[in-house]
Amino acid sequence: MEIRVGYQIEITTAQPVSCMTLLDPHPSRDGDMFSLPRPRVTSLADGSKVRVREYTDGFGNRCRRLLVPAGGVLFTSDLVVRDAGIPDQWDKQAPEILPDDLPSEVIEYMLSSRYCEVDELSATAWNLFGSFAPGWNRVQQICNYVNAQIRFDYQFARNTRTAAQAMNERVGVCRDFTHLAIALCRAMNIPARYCNGFLGDIGVPPDPAPMDYNAWFEAYLGGKWYAFDARHNMPRIGRILVARGRDAADVPMIHTFGPHLLQKFEIVTEEVAANRA
Repeated sequence: MEIRVGYQIEITTAQPVSCMTLLDPHPSRDGDMFSLPRPRVTSLADGSKVRVREYTDGFGNRCRRLLVPAGGVLFTSDLVVRDAGIPDQWDKQAPEILPDDLPSEVIEYMLSSRYCEVDELSATAWNLFGSFAPGWNRVQQICNYVNAQIRFDYQFARNTRTAAQAMNERVGVCRDFTHLAIALCRAMNIPARYCNGFLGDIGVPPDPAPMDYNAWFEAYLGGKWYAFDARHNMPRIGRILVARGRDAADVPMIHTFGPHLLQKFEIVTEEVAANRA
């Protein structure tokens, strides 16, 4: 399967502002690309190309830095990624691993983070999920609960909402579903990490809402990371990872070190073969 992914994002600024972005496919997908990402950043004031520097953060994500000129910039990218075209793969027999036996590099995904209050939700998590069979089943039960607990609504998006707040308010967007599922997994001593990326309507009925980046999570079971999605709560085809972290605070799509306004946000994720038909 070939999947076209891309974006056109426009931000405006009153003065020059330093900026970092995580918008493009993760380095782990480089071997699947027909060409490496070559995103363009152009000045809204005069159409000139803006210099961009690339670096890899502590989570292995591809990040880019730039100085947004006064007036703002347009971010664009358009590329094709090869994909196996199969739904998310699970091992329903995958066991939980005792904390003392976990690799040291996954321990940080057991702890509280900016949006995932493990300590605050620990007692609730054990009351809700302590009696379920451990391993894959327990993670899936957490996804089932979160999917039923939160109502998806873009009108109630809030970038400061935490996992505990999402649980209490019972409304949010995909990042809220993901933060709550992560916090509940961690409270049950299951390492879980935040993921965002491209996910089109492949193999499912088209969603009439505008396309967006999606959030999901990975749980560490039986020595491997497995993708789970508390918002859609079903295996999906064509996830193209952009970034991983402890939660959304680690992987901002666009972070400016000063004020900016988002004027345009268009995301494309579509199967090329279907588009040609």
